[in-house]
Amino acid sequence: MKKTFMPSFKDDDELRVHQLKGLQWTVAHAYHGSPFYKKRLDDAGVRPGDIQSLDDLRRLPFVTADDLREGYPFPLLSVPESQVVRIHASSGSTGKKKVLAYTRKDIDDWAHFFARCYEMAGLTETDRVQIAVGYGIWTAGAGFQLACEEFGAMAIPTGPGNIDMQCEALVDLQSTVMCCTASMALLMAEEIHKRNLRDKIALKKLIFGSERSGAAMKKRIRELTGVEEMFDIPGMTELYGPGTGLDCLRHEGIHYWADYYILEILSPDTMEPAEDGEIGEMVVTTLCKEAAPLIRYRTRDLTRWIGRPCSCGNILPMHDRIMGRSDDMIIFRAVNIYPRQIEEVLAAFPELGSEYQIILDRRDDGREYMALKAERCEGVDAALNSELCQKIAKKIKSRIFVSADVEVTDYGCLPRTDRKSRRVFDKREG
Repeated sequence: MKKTFMPSFKDDDELRVHQLKGLQWTVAHAYHGSPFYKKRLDDAGVRPGDIQSLDDLRRLPFVTADDLREGYPFPLLSVPESQVVRIHASSGSTGKKKVLAYTRKDIDDWAHFFARCYEMAGLTETDRVQIAVGYGIWTAGAGFQLACEEFGAMAIPTGPGNIDMQCEALVDLQSTVMCCTASMALLMAEEIHKRNLRDKIALKKLIFGSERSGAAMKKRIRELTGVEEMFDIPGMTELYGPGTGLDCLRHEGIHYWADYYILEILSPDTMEPAEDGEIGEMVVTTLCKEAAPLIRYRTRDLTRWIGRPCSCGNILPMHDRIMGRSDDMIIFRAVNIYPRQIEEVLAAFPELGSEYQIILDRRDDGREYMALKAERCEGVDAALNSELCQKIAKKIKSRIFVSADVEVTDYGCLPRTDRKSRRVFDKREG
């Protein structure tokens, strides 16, 4: 019988019973194993025995990225160091990295639920998975490869970059699946097109991690490569790494692994539960993580609930795609703006490609200015530039309530990368 990595719960009631047992275990384990958690829970007036229902989750204090940095090098450690078999670190841009420890069971659990992603994406053991993400202390490469081997498909660990090698592997090894950032997928799609490789490769599926992938970008990648399916895979080092959920073949939302962690979506302003359909911050609590358990960890990632069940029939709940981070918010002329709002405006123009840049500056008059660069699609007449600029600026003004100086550039003018694309450049002083 083919192995399945999906949970065996028959309904939501069985899942909630499992979650309560996991929550009780996590609070007791952290309280007795971690001085940090013991103090934090004592200060909140909560003891392990107080957790009698899932509603008691809201009595627990939050944990933040600052707590992890302040606890460097082994924050939240709840087991003896002798039980730690591996560490990974986040790629934080400021201060000390967030280092997370793993026991043997943590690694096994991660491999199991990440393999579930490959299963949900419809892979089989005959697939060849080209893993073009970062290796080293980061979780990406290790996680994608670990799960691929657990699932039983062929792992091709190329790592990021080296486009010649990536193309060679696609042709010579006939990779059927590629795991990478959405930005690298666009770069590869353009190279496949330039090198006339589309009919020489066997690529059928792409799995995107590490950054958001917009509809325009996916449309362009599909046009250039002919891939059948593209999937978004969330994850973070604090929560094991990538692989904490996936959108299934129906693409109606991200199924998340509610048997391994509890997800709350809270208003970033009030930290109260977000209303149905309202965008909020993801807050996670692990249910069986040994070395560095998370209790109400504020991820800063933004999404919203998808309350209805997926038409695929899987009972695992869903959230929407990651829409950005609460700390990615731009304050421009007293207006709060998320980059995804600009992206949504641009996606309404079929003449535009997927690449854009937002440049914020303060000029000699003391006022703030926003410039927006967006690429035309390949083959679109440059004579349309002036009209497009006016229409885009008008739509931004009506949708986001700010003015922007819009420039439409030739296709391919904005930089490509094999990592995450940088799209916001804030040149304002102070």
